[in-house]
Amino acid sequence: MGAPPMKRISDTVWEIGAEVKEGMKVPVRIFATQNLINDIDQYVIEQITNVATLPGIQKYACVMPDAHSGYGFPIGGVAAMDIQEGIISPGGIGFDINCGMRLVLTNLTFNEVKPRLRELVDQLYQKVPAGVGSSGFVRLSASEFLEITQYGAKWCVEHGYGWEEDLEKTEEDGMIEGAVPSMISPLAVKRGLRQIGTLGSGNHYLEIQVVKPEYIFDKEAAAIMGIFPNQVVIMFHCGSRGFGHQVATDYLQVFLKVMESKYGIKVLDRELASAPFQSEEGQNYFSAMKGAINMSFANRQTILHRIREVFTKVFGREAEKLGLSMVYDVAHNTAKIETHTVNGKSKPLLVHRKGATRAFGPGREEIPSIYRNLGQPVIIGGSMETGSYLLLGTERAHLETFASTAHGSGRTMSRTRAKRLFSGEKLRMDMLNRGIYVRSVSLSGLAEEAGAAYKDIDEVVKATVDSGISRKVVRFVPIGNVKG
Repeated sequence: MGAPPMKRISDTVWEIGAEVKEGMKVPVRIFATQNLINDIDQYVIEQITNVATLPGIQKYACVMPDAHSGYGFPIGGVAAMDIQEGIISPGGIGFDINCGMRLVLTNLTFNEVKPRLRELVDQLYQKVPAGVGSSGFVRLSASEFLEITQYGAKWCVEHGYGWEEDLEKTEEDGMIEGAVPSMISPLAVKRGLRQIGTLGSGNHYLEIQVVKPEYIFDKEAAAIMGIFPNQVVIMFHCGSRGFGHQVATDYLQVFLKVMESKYGIKVLDRELASAPFQSEEGQNYFSAMKGAINMSFANRQTILHRIREVFTKVFGREAEKLGLSMVYDVAHNTAKIETHTVNGKSKPLLVHRKGATRAFGPGREEIPSIYRNLGQPVIIGGSMETGSYLLLGTERAHLETFASTAHGSGRTMSRTRAKRLFSGEKLRMDMLNRGIYVRSVSLSGLAEEAGAAYKDIDEVVKATVDSGISRKVVRFVPIGNVKG
């Protein structure tokens, strides 16, 4: 199949009509600059037009500017389903359920941190385990782990691994309601039991960054969020590890068995295995998936606790005096019931966001009161060589993308190809020469994450801003990094 025709709606919005593929129920909307469209992976187009055929899909199947091909849905794919007639699909959520970003402030400047940067990164590398199979310091029984799947970051704060104020600045207050432990398999529990407080591998990282004065784009919003010139901040990216992967795997197998035989659902790609949202199987998965969302919130909360310990030790001051408070924690790879407008009517929808970030505009009650007049903070992680962004959600995002935006810079090449093209050791030295000190579990893993393996983060953010689905606040520059 050749590339289907696209209609240009605006400089950054493109549409593929529902007539281009048999079974499409809605058009596709792609949010991208001309440069990003020129380089788009054609398999993304194949996947998102398949998504547009799913039962109950509403309005558009959306593609974010950082999109690349994934399992079932493209990464950067968004689809909202009618909660009565629609389906739920693990391929529309992802295996690393609630993979997400957390941004943490300090009251330290670059000049204060620079002499101790290596010590900080080395200590973080020791305190926050990374890589495949890494185990955290929190020792749990199976029953305690299942409590975490119900209570998420709230469990952590109650057990001394955080501050009460952290919860307010976490999506869903750090705990999504409705997780049912009995819907989670013993194998999933076994895989997750030792993973609280760990980064994992791949594109997961913990990064020390600096706020250069020229990269503060909205001074008023930045000040409200506690950001000032030459400030050092910490950003990290991780999810539900092997636990979320097993939850997704378990229910994919269930859905493949019942999808067609029991419910008559036919999909163009087995990776889009689905069940009716209101079915027993669909609700069981939804309940288990929420458990993985909560586990991931707990994982990031525990990592924050370790970060506070490291900074306290290195600088000899309490975490509160170092200003180690959160800006926000945002989730990717989720499905949530939200109210959106379709054909002029407000209705509840099940919004699948795979490699996409929630971007509520000003006024939504789900946004912490301190940010409610601004819009929801959106954290866009770039590659370890380039930098990252803090954006804000907009009202336009509600109209265009079910209040969704990009989640990162997005890969342009496979990990295998990146390892062939780049030397991990050379990359490490090149970064050091540019003022970025990095610790990684393996040099081959470092090579996989070379900046050239990713899209231009500035181009991705330009697409989100120009299309009106986010607005810029600040760009962060990396100075230290722990990689899985």
